[in-house]
Amino acid sequence: MKRHILSGCGAAMITPFKADMSIDWESLAHMIDYVIDGGTNYIVALGTTAETPTLSSQEKKDVIEFIKKQVAGRVPIVVGKGGNNTQSLIEELKTMDTEGITAILSVTPYYNKPSQEGLYRHFEAIAKASPLPIILYNVPGRTGVNMSADTTCRLARDFDNIIAVKEASGKIDQIEQIIKNCPKDFLVLSGDDGMTVDVMRKGGDGVISVAVNAFPKCFSHVIYLASQGLFDRADEAYAPLHEAVCALFEQGNPVGVKAALACMGHIDNNLRLPLVPATELLMKKMEKLILEYELC
Repeated sequence: MKRHILSGCGAAMITPFKADMSIDWESLAHMIDYVIDGGTNYIVALGTTAETPTLSSQEKKDVIEFIKKQVAGRVPIVVGKGGNNTQSLIEELKTMDTEGITAILSVTPYYNKPSQEGLYRHFEAIAKASPLPIILYNVPGRTGVNMSADTTCRLARDFDNIIAVKEASGKIDQIEQIIKNCPKDFLVLSGDDGMTVDVMRKGGDGVISVAVNAFPKCFSHVIYLASQGLFDRADEAYAPLHEAVCALFEQGNPVGVKAALACMGHIDNNLRLPLVPATELLMKKMEKLILEYELC
């Protein structure tokens, strides 16, 4: 594993809401401290887990400023900046306030379903416009397009400011190809909590995690062990988490993680439409797993 400030465990932060669906700033401050105190290496703002598509432009700016103030330099901050309108994203990057931000996380264009050449040219344009290093984000289950290992490696070779990929394809063979064929200093981060130890065993560099929101000490410890090459011990440490992590994704993200956090009393279980809270059945399952494995 490479020693880099964005290796290890990054927390894909939630956005807590009040009953009136306004942002719950007090709970967001608590969550930031909770994951940092639990051992998280860096914070990722405005990703999928943050329900970013439901936030207004002003809310996004306010969230970034709030997170920067609350983090107060304790850990690096990565900000989600992606979209399916390349030109619009370029204009946004040109006016971005970069103070206190280490990198951007940029998802593959969704809905348009571009070809591999289209993906390359999209990120080429982003790389030329971005004032910050870029983490590519490949999540075909959400975007409808899978960025191939060849395209990822081509981008990594051609642009020095494309420094990493968050790989959520679920394809371990594809991830292995990226690890093998990308430049040696390129970071490969798991986008699937349950695959992280396997990805790191293959030579990956960590994870941008949903689960660390709910179980920061336990999950961060798993990643620390894997970062030390202690993979068998990491597997053992992950075993009590396995069922709960699977449950986090039964009804989608961030539905499950907000359910878990609500069970533990960290936030109110509110989501903005079109997302709705977890069913009572999942809530009871989560409560049982948290108690059974002493995850709170």
